[in-house]
Amino acid sequence: MTTYIFVLLVFILFLLLVLVFRKPTIDMAPLHEDNTRLRERISEKLGILAQNALELKSISGDIANFKNLLMGNKQARGSFGERQLEDLIADILPPENYAFQSVLSNGVRPDCIIRLPYPPGDMIIDSKFPLESYNNLQENTKDTFLQKQFENDVKKHIDDISEKYVIPGMTAESAMMFIASESIFADIHRSFPKIIDYAARKKVFLVSPSTLWASLNTIRAVLSDIKIKRVAKQIKTELTELLADVARLQERTTKIRSHFNSAKEDIDNIEISMNKITPRAEKIKNMNFDD
Repeated sequence: MTTYIFVLLVFILFLLLVLVFRKPTIDMAPLHEDNTRLRERISEKLGILAQNALELKSISGDIANFKNLLMGNKQARGSFGERQLEDLIADILPPENYAFQSVLSNGVRPDCIIRLPYPPGDMIIDSKFPLESYNNLQENTKDTFLQKQFENDVKKHIDDISEKYVIPGMTAESAMMFIASESIFADIHRSFPKIIDYAARKKVFLVSPSTLWASLNTIRAVLSDIKIKRVAKQIKTELTELLADVARLQERTTKIRSHFNSAKEDIDNIEISMNKITPRAEKIKNMNFDD
């Protein structure tokens, strides 16, 4: 019995060795082809990703250069703010209701004038901002000297706007200071409430792109209402004149009817006379003059 089990184990071991050392009969060519195509596709995707990475790096460099240009060039920053302001206004208001770089009666040239009837009068918008002072503050937000300097610089600019762009009897009683950055606008309201209060006393309203957008839409609605009222007034004037013309026409129609009635009466009298004449003529015609 033990011998039988031993032989069986040897036989099983032999079979296992045959299976292990047996050469595979599977055709590997298709697998090699699939593997080659897969490597090609992976290489292609990696090439595309590398190209995208280079483009992204180029775009990042352009953005950095653009930021450096704005931060380092005051004129470039001013042009950027003016352009943003112009695009925003041109998208909302009709051309006849605004003007850029137009000279006022006092000789100053504001960035934008919103044409409004008086009162309230033309609304002036200034797009400049003391960004250098703000950038200095961002380098050390806890520096009280830089905070005070930024606050004074903004207040000085508010004074300039109030003095130059608020002209009694010609412009509106207030003006706008456009801040092209939403984050700076929010930071001023959050960290410098004294600036907001000072601007309100000077009747200068600080606006960002979003708040200016809302203000311009309100102005457009007011202009539409004014236009509707102006047209309604013209319609009322024309209607009054039309009613006067109708009254004159009715009066003249009455006179003509009176003339027609008088003429009809005369015609009736003529017909009566004709009715009397005709029988008499018949009698005369039928008389015998032979006897």
